[in-house]
Amino acid sequence: MQRQSLVFDADDTLWENNVLFERVVESYLDWLAHPTLDRAAIRAVLDDVERANVAVHGHGSASFLRSLHDAFEKIGERPVTAAERAEITGLASALVNHDVELVPGVAETLAELGTRHDLLLLTKGQVAEQQRKIDASDLAHHFRSVHIVAEKRVSTYRALVAEQGLTPASTWMIGNSPASDIVPAREAGLGAVFIPHAHTWVLEHDEVPDDVLTLERFPELLHHF
Repeated sequence: MQRQSLVFDADDTLWENNVLFERVVESYLDWLAHPTLDRAAIRAVLDDVERANVAVHGHGSASFLRSLHDAFEKIGERPVTAAERAEITGLASALVNHDVELVPGVAETLAELGTRHDLLLLTKGQVAEQQRKIDASDLAHHFRSVHIVAEKRVSTYRALVAEQGLTPASTWMIGNSPASDIVPAREAGLGAVFIPHAHTWVLEHDEVPDDVLTLERFPELLHHF
């Protein structure tokens, strides 16, 4: 088998991530209990606020916490009080105080893939937060290089190819996010493998091109690479 370069997403591809945010959102909706807006309407406001905040403040738990505060003020049409801010912060504390839970089969699959291909890690978010998860995962030794970026755009993939001396025709991006992992990687000339996750963040949804390899489970990579 020809040696290829496999670039892996991290959150919700190698380990669970967004399900933790979703649990916080559910607790937030329970706590908010708005008298006229239902849960779907409140969630729509939160999604809009998150979309705006991510564009300015980036990804991660700090940006998410800001969005919870901002959404509360937007819905309530008043400033959040110190007590309410403390309540919201308490709800979100689970995001930074949790163990990393690997997706089933990840460690074994990476170990085998690494014997015949070059593996790289490309994850987006706040550097300190993503590095903590990488360290806790005990997976870093599988990768030739690890890259933490603010966003994954077409230019990000082209820069990675140039920096690492990769050949686009034999380089594949593997991830769960159509918007960040699949579409921009294909536009940069890389191959792509889509591994859907039940809890992929709504802001990461997009149409998956027809020429993308779609797998149900991470270990299925061993049948293709």
